[in-house]
Amino acid sequence: MVTRTDFEKTATTIANLNRDQLTSKIKNFKGRFRMDFTEAYLKNLSVDRLRHILLAAMVTTRSHN
Repeated sequence: MVTRTDFEKTATTIANLNRDQLTSKIKNFKGRFRMDFTEAYLKNLSVDRLRHILLAAMVTTRSHN
């Protein structure tokens, strides 16, 4: 289970990442599942959408640990 504090720290960290950092973290995500997005797909997403994808993946992975 993810605590509120953990969630807030993760969200704050992700909010401070730029597009290149977000894309890199998504492409190199090490979790319970593999995220398989093409470079072209990620390039066409907004920075907010990239943040949403990364946050959801990280929270989902942490909630199962």
